[in-house]
Amino acid sequence: MLLKQHLNMADGEKPSEGLQLSQEWLEAADCRAELLQHLKDQVPQIFCLKKELSPPEEEDLTQRRLLHPLECFLFGEDPQEGRQKLQQGSASSQLCGRVFKEGETVYSCRDCAIDPTCVLCMDCFQDSVHKNHRYKMHASSGGGFCDCGDVEAWKVGPCCSKHDLGAAAAMVTDEAVLEPELYERAEKLFRVLMRYVTDFLVWEENFELSAELQPRIKDNAYYCVLYNDEHHSYDHVIYTLQRSVNCDQAEAQTHTTLIDKEGRRAVKRGTLRSCQQAKDLIRSNSEHISLQPLRVEILHATVMAHQTFALRLGSWFQKIIGYSVGFRQAFCQVALEPNADRDRPCLISRLMLHDARMYKGARKIVHELIFGSMLMDSDFKRLFAIEFTKHYKQLQKDFISDDHERSISITALSVQIFTVPTLARQLIEECNVIKVIVDTVLELLREHLDESNRFFFLGYNSDKFSRIQVIFHDLRYILISKPCVWTEELRGQFLEGFKIFLGFLKCMQGMEEVKRQLGQHIAVEPEWEAGFTLQIQLRHILAMFQDWCSSDDDIMLQAFKECHSALIECNNQPFHKEATDFYMCKHILLARPYKVSQEPVSIHLPISRLLAGLYVLMWKTGVIERLDNPECYDFIQLAEHPLRCVVLAAQVTAEMWRRNGLSLVSQVYYYQDVKCRDEMYDKDIIMLQIAASKMDPNHFLMLILLRFELFDYFNGNSVSKDQDELMQWNRLTEEMLFLLIAIFGERYIPGISHVTKEDVTMREVIHLLCIEPMAHSTLVKSLPENENHETGLEAVIAKVATFRKPGVSGHGLYEVKKERLMDFNPFFYHYSRSQRSKAEESQKKRRSQESNDKALRPPVPPTFSPSFSRIVQLLCCDVFIHILRRILQRAAEDRSTHWTEAMIQRALHLIGQALVEEKTQLESCSVEDVTFDFSLKARVGSEHGKSLFLLLSKIKALPSLEAQKDLIKWLLQMFEIVKCIREKSSPTVSVSMDTTKPEESSQDKEKAERKRKAEAAKLHRQKIMAQMSAMQKNFIESNKMLYDNMPEMGTQEEPVTSSESSAMEQRELCITFGPLRGPTPAEREVLTCILCQEEQEVLPLAPAMVLTACVQRSTVLTQCRGRIPANRADGTGTYPLFMPPDLAVGTHTGSCGHVMHATCWQKYFEAVQNTTRNRLHAELIVDLENGEYLCPLCKSLCNTVIPLIPLEPLTFNYENAEIIGQHLTLTRWIQVLAARIRGLKSVMQDNDVQMDGGSSGTTGLFGDSQPDFRSILAYGVQESRKFSDGIAEMLVVCATTVHRVGLKTAPNELCPRVPLMAWNTCAFTIQAIENILQEEDKPLFGSLQNRQIAGLKAIVQFAASQRLKSSQGVIQRHFADMMGVLLPVLSRKNTPSILDVDFFHLLVGLVLSIPSLYQEEGIDLQPSAVSSAFNNMYIFHLVTMAHILQVLLTSTDSPAAGDGEETEEARLAAELYTTVLLHTGRLVPDSSGGSVAQRVKAGIEPFLRSAALFFNCLTGVHPPEELFSAPVSSPGQMEALCSYLALPFNVFQLFQDYRDAVSPMLQRWCGSPSITKALQGKTQTIRYPRRRNRLIDLPEDYSALLNKASHFQCPKSTVDERKHPTLCLVCGAMLCSQSSCCLSQLDGEDVGACTAHAATCGAGVGMFLRIRECEIVLMASKTRGSTYPAPYLDDYGETDPHLGRGNPLHLCPERYRKLNQLWQQHCILEEIARSLEVVNVMFAFEWQLV
Repeated sequence: MLLKQHLNMADGEKPSEGLQLSQEWLEAADCRAELLQHLKDQVPQIFCLKKELSPPEEEDLTQRRLLHPLECFLFGEDPQEGRQKLQQGSASSQLCGRVFKEGETVYSCRDCAIDPTCVLCMDCFQDSVHKNHRYKMHASSGGGFCDCGDVEAWKVGPCCSKHDLGAAAAMVTDEAVLEPELYERAEKLFRVLMRYVTDFLVWEENFELSAELQPRIKDNAYYCVLYNDEHHSYDHVIYTLQRSVNCDQAEAQTHTTLIDKEGRRAVKRGTLRSCQQAKDLIRSNSEHISLQPLRVEILHATVMAHQTFALRLGSWFQKIIGYSVGFRQAFCQVALEPNADRDRPCLISRLMLHDARMYKGARKIVHELIFGSMLMDSDFKRLFAIEFTKHYKQLQKDFISDDHERSISITALSVQIFTVPTLARQLIEECNVIKVIVDTVLELLREHLDESNRFFFLGYNSDKFSRIQVIFHDLRYILISKPCVWTEELRGQFLEGFKIFLGFLKCMQGMEEVKRQLGQHIAVEPEWEAGFTLQIQLRHILAMFQDWCSSDDDIMLQAFKECHSALIECNNQPFHKEATDFYMCKHILLARPYKVSQEPVSIHLPISRLLAGLYVLMWKTGVIERLDNPECYDFIQLAEHPLRCVVLAAQVTAEMWRRNGLSLVSQVYYYQDVKCRDEMYDKDIIMLQIAASKMDPNHFLMLILLRFELFDYFNGNSVSKDQDELMQWNRLTEEMLFLLIAIFGERYIPGISHVTKEDVTMREVIHLLCIEPMAHSTLVKSLPENENHETGLEAVIAKVATFRKPGVSGHGLYEVKKERLMDFNPFFYHYSRSQRSKAEESQKKRRSQESNDKALRPPVPPTFSPSFSRIVQLLCCDVFIHILRRILQRAAEDRSTHWTEAMIQRALHLIGQALVEEKTQLESCSVEDVTFDFSLKARVGSEHGKSLFLLLSKIKALPSLEAQKDLIKWLLQMFEIVKCIREKSSPTVSVSMDTTKPEESSQDKEKAERKRKAEAAKLHRQKIMAQMSAMQKNFIESNKMLYDNMPEMGTQEEPVTSSESSAMEQRELCITFGPLRGPTPAEREVLTCILCQEEQEVLPLAPAMVLTACVQRSTVLTQCRGRIPANRADGTGTYPLFMPPDLAVGTHTGSCGHVMHATCWQKYFEAVQNTTRNRLHAELIVDLENGEYLCPLCKSLCNTVIPLIPLEPLTFNYENAEIIGQHLTLTRWIQVLAARIRGLKSVMQDNDVQMDGGSSGTTGLFGDSQPDFRSILAYGVQESRKFSDGIAEMLVVCATTVHRVGLKTAPNELCPRVPLMAWNTCAFTIQAIENILQEEDKPLFGSLQNRQIAGLKAIVQFAASQRLKSSQGVIQRHFADMMGVLLPVLSRKNTPSILDVDFFHLLVGLVLSIPSLYQEEGIDLQPSAVSSAFNNMYIFHLVTMAHILQVLLTSTDSPAAGDGEETEEARLAAELYTTVLLHTGRLVPDSSGGSVAQRVKAGIEPFLRSAALFFNCLTGVHPPEELFSAPVSSPGQMEALCSYLALPFNVFQLFQDYRDAVSPMLQRWCGSPSITKALQGKTQTIRYPRRRNRLIDLPEDYSALLNKASHFQCPKSTVDERKHPTLCLVCGAMLCSQSSCCLSQLDGEDVGACTAHAATCGAGVGMFLRIRECEIVLMASKTRGSTYPAPYLDDYGETDPHLGRGNPLHLCPERYRKLNQLWQQHCILEEIARSLEVVNVMFAFEWQLV
């Protein structure tokens, strides 16, 4: 009663009442109280009633009784009129502001966007200039909005054509200013409603309603409300609800789905007590030892009603503020105005601060309201940003404790605020946002600080830590664009923020120190991931801070000093011993001892590295000159910790820290990996280079030796016989030399030498491509990214590499240009150990292929900038010479335990570097000015031994250093070159003399050596051959009997070869049937079983050999896509007896061509069944229940085997054929056939055969002399073929599978439709192959693959043999039924007309079943070769004539009138057409016989080609040469086909030749009622030639598909949740995939849209393109599918699954053609099985839900 009353009240209300109400509110003294009073009365009567209203009723009442009066109050008049006034003269907004949904495609322009967070929606992108730029596309995670119209987001083209600036100007002038009264009303209304909304959205369970909203009578009606969380699983919540609120599973699932979607759901309504009981039960049932209980609240029904309306008001606000900029400003004013109570925040801040407690639905409304209001107005955006920053710390703390994703957290809005450059600077100046963000991080990580105030992350919470990491994104957003102009305020606040940031880095400096484990292995692996995660997050931030500092000299100086002070204050891993003197080569170093292998060391040194970066920038910008007292900086002290870190990495590589476990190995890996090396390893090298440029080179090298713990070793004070220790020393020496190579040679850093960032990237790319040719994506992954995720690769790649395009598979590759190989450095410091060896091997191989020596010479580096020029002195100082001499001395003494080849290689590289440097300096300056004198010192000996030069000459001859011989040779030449330059002795002549002679002599030696080796190899081969020959003779002697019994090769081949005359005859008789039928070549087929490897000849009575095969239903040839007819139980008059001409669904049998013994296959199949059952998810690959297995050889999917049956040996009597041909005319043949059929009991037992009255039915047609029942036997019979039991059994196996799969029925070998299905699969498979050949324009016979030929022959012979395994009565009945289509005398009531059958299927059925007519009681007979030749010819001619008629009848367009002389063919064609028109009662137009003939020939050609394939496999008669070599579309094909198929070249001649027999039939054929209906357009007919099916056309640009997907609306759901638009490539339908809204029932099971669609479109097989994921999905059944690369490639020849890289994609025609072939050739099942076989499936994917 109450509900009716409400509805009646609503119906009674008129719009004028809304105006009246609003007028009362306006006039009231307390407007707010009146408004709230109305809400208090109305809201509980509409929402949360005991009997809930339907959504439309609820919405209608809300509009009429609540929102309409509010709008009347707002406009002061009828809302519609008010809106029209606002819209007059207004224009579209400049800002787009479209809020992205999860999964929506967004675009970013790499050329014009200020940063990667600036994105466009699909519509704006399509209408913008950026479409032609370098752009990226990716799926939005939801929550952001389109930046179109934001001038600060784009360098060029800020607006698309819809949001251009002209429209924006109009909008500002016309819309921004509201009438004062309207603005005042808006402000008043918004203030009341916004407070109302805020109060109810921030509602807590224990709150009480305010006095204005307190109901007069408080009912005992409560709701138990369950909230969503991300900890409890779906199933757990369903289980809890079933146990707690007595609901069934379906109801619990509904509740759970809505809770997950909306964030909360009322699961019970009742009294307070019952709701409390439900709450307690839910909490107890959901609590677990590791889980908190679910959040449940009890809310009064009135509160729930107000909360529901408050949420509805949120979307109403969005609609209202969308009407006018003035409304938006009024709303922002209200939302941001300070609270009267200064302690309480403004309304929007209240909502933000309560965000983590709000449920999903409420959050979404609030966020969209902020997007649509404050973020769309620059002034209010600034005010909102200040509020956001003010509460930033609290918001982040709430987010950390929240369990929902960031995309639905208020903190996600930071990207919309902090990325705006002007706003970011204002926030730094006004709020010092850098300090706020860093302080927030410090406070959240404070619990992880140890007593030394350094981070220690043992036992950290990974979930919480990953949420804290997100805060670093905000710091990156703030720093994303450095200021062009610095104000004093900005400088001060930035430096203060920088100091706070340094404070954070101090907590990282030296954290998580490690100490070498001795004795036993470490018990527990220490935590290390957290520290490196921080480092990865800071990587770009550190670079951006340096970038900001470099933009202002004062900032740079101050920052450097602050950084230096912070570093000095750090007290990590201090020295414990006093400084002592160390002596080497008469040099003394005062240093404090510190052994990395014995004392603590840390890999985390962010401040040291930041200082190194700032120092280089100071030199680069010239600010260094303004630095006070640069001498006071102790660079030994500054480089100490970076040096320890490098030594730690070296010792780990030398396996000295093995007992410290994998954690340390992982740290060292990341320290040098591309993700971290920019701000770790690289900066450590820079710091060592700084120290090397400031210190005495001898002292620097002594310090290096000390820290590497090699000082005593090189001083000769350390001797050991321990092999492990010696090995460690060797490895450490290798690493120490590598470090020296890096310090001296790595100059590609702007500031250290005069190079640009582009040069640096080029060098990185060259060295990556020297490893191997690489794909673009691999290069991008291997290069460091900047803060905008750019690597700079595109700018340089064309200069250093050439692109090699991909083929049909694989991807495009870049190869380094030859001229760039001179820059290759084998000891490039960014190579990993494996990369270095790969690159070295690759380059040596290349050099040897080019006939060069294998010496990998050090490249010529760029010159150091003046500040770093002293580094070169390292390579000519005394200690360096001493180190090299020691190393080479050990090699010269050949004490293998004291040196390694790697060590020598590095030493030689250093010598090469020194000589290249000296040569470069000598060439650029006069000899007197060059102080670098390495070559002079290297030639001088010492008291300890020989000079370096002599040692080099000595080790050159060592066999163990054969690989370094070329390099040593080159070094000796370089010594000579440098010597010549120094002595100023005509370097070109002397050098050429010096260098060519040794080269020539060495070349002569090499030639002689090669010759000697070739001779030795030749002798060795001769010796082996002699041995083999002797063994062979011996074998023949001992097995003489075996060889005697073997036939000679010549006699074996005799039957196959033929004389020239017989070859000529064979060429002339390329006719497959009729009296001139060609011979069947005698072929002996010996095959090898792929399982047992034994050979066997294929014979009818031999053990069966079988061919693997896969039978599947197919719609590849269908002319009625999407309509699959149901199978009639009896099959009479319908499929499978008659295939309809639309080929709606066929049965295809394909084979991979591999042969087995039937017995071997049976054993294999049993074994597969036994083993596969135990495999995880094996049912996904093979369906054991349906007899599936994988081919043992090629792993193709199979579900049956076809027995191999040889062609029947043939003796054709041409004389006999000629005699019979004179008597057996078509008329006589029909009479004989009719008499035979009439006498068969199997046919005549039904009473609907139109042959009653004995001979009267045929007399009128065929004259008086009637043949008797056995006349058919008079033309020649022979005994039926006999098969072995094995072949007979396999015939049954194959036929049963074809029947079961083709009709989707239970296996039944006795079903009368079994032979029909065998003939159908034979016909359909041939049609499918003909379709492929026509599509690819290949020759009919010459282009078939061996497996296709073998499979086709086997299928035809299998189908032909079906009559021997089935009941002869059934076969005879089928023949009579099929013949009824051609011979009206045999037709039944349900015999279809000639328009309703596919004539090729009919031809195959008739030809393969006619031998059953020869069956006599007790005697198995079959027609002789001559009888078969005539039977086949007459059947074929009859079918061809019927098909010609079918083509003529289905031609809708009248042929054009002829002009000019007509041929005989045209005359006969016109005559036939006229006859047909007369018989069908149509007017006779002036028709051109030529066009009729052309149309008929085009229509019947596919039929003739299929027939040629069929008869070739059936009879084995060799086809004419033209069908072997010429493509199907070439001229002369029709004539060749007619010749082969015993047709006249003029096919219309048939109707003349058989006029007597065909004329009456023609009339009967045309008189069929179904033909009359078809001609009147009442039924649909198929045109000939049939349409060739291929996959749909796809757009060239992938954006067009994404655009299509973005406008896709799910047909069954209006909710704006993420969809998976999926395109069927077979028919073009767009589907809503993987979504509950589009689930449907298929065979009693829930299936997704794609599965359901595939069932109707592709008979269960489908090919779909998931547009947003950019991948193909192949489906084969409800349970099986796989993904496949999409045919779209980027400019670099790579696919992009899930749009991971986001590059523009374009269609690759070759790959799409391959997909088309995959579909047309029925290989989808095979592809799925193969992909599943390769992938180890751990968790089964529910393909049926796709």
